[in-house]
Amino acid sequence: MKKNYLLTPGPTAIPESVVSVFAQPIIHHRTPQFEKLFEDVKAGLKYLYQTKQDVLMLAATGTGAMDAAVSNLFRKGDKVITINGGKFGERWTKIAKAYGLQPIEIKLDNGIAVEPKEVEDTIRAHADAKAILFQASETSTGVKMPTQEICKLAKNAGMISVCDAITACGVYDLPMDEWGIDVLITGSQKALMIPPGLAFIALSDKAWSMTESSDIGKFYFDLAKERKALGKNQSAWTPAISLIQGLQESLRLIKEEGLHNVFKRHELLAKATRNAVAALGLEMLAKKAPSTAVTAVKVPSTVKEGKQIPKLMRDKYGVVIAGGQDELEGKIFRLSHFGYCEKFDIVTGIACLELVLNELGHKVEFGKGVGAALKTFAEG
Repeated sequence: MKKNYLLTPGPTAIPESVVSVFAQPIIHHRTPQFEKLFEDVKAGLKYLYQTKQDVLMLAATGTGAMDAAVSNLFRKGDKVITINGGKFGERWTKIAKAYGLQPIEIKLDNGIAVEPKEVEDTIRAHADAKAILFQASETSTGVKMPTQEICKLAKNAGMISVCDAITACGVYDLPMDEWGIDVLITGSQKALMIPPGLAFIALSDKAWSMTESSDIGKFYFDLAKERKALGKNQSAWTPAISLIQGLQESLRLIKEEGLHNVFKRHELLAKATRNAVAALGLEMLAKKAPSTAVTAVKVPSTVKEGKQIPKLMRDKYGVVIAGGQDELEGKIFRLSHFGYCEKFDIVTGIACLELVLNELGHKVEFGKGVGAALKTFAEG
């Protein structure tokens, strides 16, 4: 018998109480029962986002909200600054081009966070840009971007900040209103601990004012229509009813734990993972600004085929982690530590990694990584 463990940066594991909600009968979405559910979820999302703004729910993955941000906020030909620190930063550039915008891309090396000075210099060279589009946490490389600094630079330049926080929102502190984040995006299968299928987006007053002059065609992802429907505790189109039912429970769990306690838990899990990786003689991809959500680890030179690490962990031992993407395929593997995750998930993941590395020819002193993780937890 093999028990499975999910330690990927999306989808993440689902709490038992949320799973039990999905076993309940579905309800109709144009009823007072659903409106009451929707109202409760609206409040929970504002708590998560730390905002007074409406948080819209779209039946889509997180990329749908990224798409909606571009199609609703800008005019064809608008210049925008995009920060490309990996596969998902590159996605901002691709979406901008698809809608006829002019993206000015800051291209970063893998594992490197953007320096505020580089953003400032780009703003100075392109003062007519309308926005800065970036990731708070670049999932593909395990890098944490300087969100607060980027938002401040955008505001001072009269631009808006558009933040993909898909693996950051609910993982570490991103207070939308306090930091002046103009657009904040996340997805359901990350820190919200429910299956894929819901995307969330909130806009500042300034961002909403920009939607009024947008000339890009839109229909399903018309945020003005969604906002109007949200005011009636409804959605513009058929919602992902079962996911919203599960979302109500996951938001309840987050509020019960306390948002800042959630952040502390994630930080401890991330620290334990990094210490374990270092104890095993492995090198992280993101050395200076590692994400609290996911740790990207370089495949050691002693392992001939890097893709075998996640494959063996999954197929032989039932521990599912993520490999590298695009040019990083076979060069890194990624261990997540957020969402429905606690200390012994990390211990299990590291124990499995020790076994697999040993099988693949990397000399391992068994228990060294596990011991480093346990020591971190003991010290708090």
